[in-house]
Amino acid sequence: EVQLVESGGGSVQVGGLLRLSCALSGSTSKGFFMAWFRQPPGTGKEREGVAAMTDDGHTTYAGSVESRFTISRDTAENTLILQMDNLQPEDSAIYYCAAAMIMRRYYLDPLAYNYWGQGTQVTVSS
Repeated sequence: EVQLVESGGGSVQVGGLLRLSCALSGSTSKGFFMAWFRQPPGTGKEREGVAAMTDDGHTTYAGSVESRFTISRDTAENTLILQMDNLQPEDSAIYYCAAAMIMRRYYLDPLAYNYWGQGTQVTVSS
């Protein structure tokens, strides 16, 4: 069974940086579509797509993060990375890693993914 485990969250000040990792186990990550989503806890907001990456390296970003976040993957290590620079308070959320073998929706649509991690908290304070 495919499992995803995120790490690297934490608390930073405005303008700081964090690097999130997502380890995929139970299969090789080759062939998977993978993405990062986020959801501010306790706000009622829906899960928002942040960045996605196909197996052949095609990337998609949400407009709010495109110039600050970088998604990458290490297929040999079965790991998905999200480098987050110049963090802002509105980036505070629980960040989730997601994966899918088949893509029938937009890359940043949470309904497109059937494997999810537990999430890692990111807090940005001013």
